[in-house]
This record gives sequence, structure tokens and C-alpha cells, in this order.
Amino acid sequence: MILVFDVGNTNTVLGIYDGEKLIENFRISTDRDKTADEYGMLVNQLFQYENLTFKDIKAVVISSVVPTLMHALEKMARKYCAVDPLIIGPGIKTGMNIKYDNPREVGADRIVNGIAAFEKYGGPIIVVDFGTATTFCAISDKCEYLGGAIAPGLRVSADALFEKASKLPRIELIKPSQAICKNTVSSMQAGMIYGYAGLVDSVVSKMKEEMGSQSIKAIATGGMAALISSETKTIDQVDSLLTLDGLRIIYQRNLS
Repeated sequence: MILVFDVGNTNTVLGIYDGEKLIENFRISTDRDKTADEYGMLVNQLFQYENLTFKDIKAVVISSVVPTLMHALEKMARKYCAVDPLIIGPGIKTGMNIKYDNPREVGADRIVNGIAAFEKYGGPIIVVDFGTATTFCAISDKCEYLGGAIAPGLRVSADALFEKASKLPRIELIKPSQAICKNTVSSMQAGMIYGYAGLVDSVVSKMKEEMGSQSIKAIATGGMAALISSETKTIDQVDSLLTLDGLRIIYQRNLS
């Protein structure tokens, strides 16, 4: 079995694959202070849910946008799974040509998402990942990473509003029943949800225009994908497991 880690700034998603089949996935908080042993014990508890042990794991794949966590996760993989983990980064075979000015600037998660989207849905395609930051990635019909855009994530935007406006409360991010609201909390929710959907539509439409067709498919993933995508006009499908699938695909491409 393969254990994959998608380490984001806010959450870390783990997946357990038996071949191409995803057995289970878990979402935990990203904790930069946890040690290798603490992560080992946490993963062991998750394994027990599926009656698995570390001996069942034959490979570990890690994609991370949090460099300070890499040492702990690598050590955990070696100590508890007895394998050298595959780290997504420069030198790893992906099959994707990166057209960024400096390819090393592209986050590992964006490459993984692009690979998975192209493999599962074909190209050209646009991937929108709703995480701590919301990333927009354009993939050509030749599996080239053309570039993209980055915006503050929905939760980051809501927290900034709470922190900078002294009379506004911290809110739960849920969709209100209408845009014309009659209390402060609902008004903030309407502005965040419907306003953010407009941001997504604007960026995706502009990218489609630059790619030459408004019919290009747009896939959404990430923790807030379902909430926002339902209010957009440009998102065609939500694939919450896109990044995990990408990690599995890249692992298989690096077997030889």
C-alpha cells in the first residue's frame, strides 16, 4: 500500500492507496511543531481505524508547501514505515513541462494538481485549489503547466476582515439564503461567499479567454471547493481527492 501526504499551510490530507484504489483519506491540522514520533503516533491511530499497520505501507509520497515540516515527515517515514519517502520537487519525474519563468517557484501542490487533472480529465484544463491560498492553474493540451494566479483564501480573507475591522465578528463560513441580508453576520457571509464566487468566475473566465476557449473545463479541489463552486458559473466539477490522486500518479511514474 502507498501512504500519501498533501501538506498544506492549514490542513494536511493523508491518503492510503491499495494500487489505484483509495482505501481511506484523513484531514488533520498542519502542526509545524510536531516531531517525527508525534506524527508517527498520530498516523498509527488513523491506521487503526482501517485495521492497518506500518508494515502494510510499501511507499510514502509527500507533497508539502511547509518546508519546516519536511524533516519530521521524512524521519517518520523512515522510522515507522521503513522506507525512503518520495518528495515531490525538482528532479522528480512528472511528465509535465513547466512554463513558469522560474519552475522552482511553482508549489508542489500545484504541479500535483495539474498532473492529476490532466490524467483524469484531459487538457486543456484549469485547476482551482481552495486552500489557505486559492490557486488557479492552467494546463495545456500537451500537459504543459502554463502558469496561473494566486489569491488569498476564503478563510484568510474572513480572518483579515475580523482582525482589521474592530466591530465585525469572526464568522462561520456558510452560505446565507440571500445577498440582501438584515444582520451583520449574514451580511458578512453573503459578501464572502457570493463575492468570492465572483472572484473565481472572473479569474477563470480571464484564463479561458487567454487560453483561447470559454469551453475549457475547470476543476475545483481543496477544503472550500464545494462551498464556493456551487455559486460559480465557471467551475464544472469538484474533485476533492485530486491532489491525492496526483501523488499516486507521480509515484507510479517514478517507479522505473
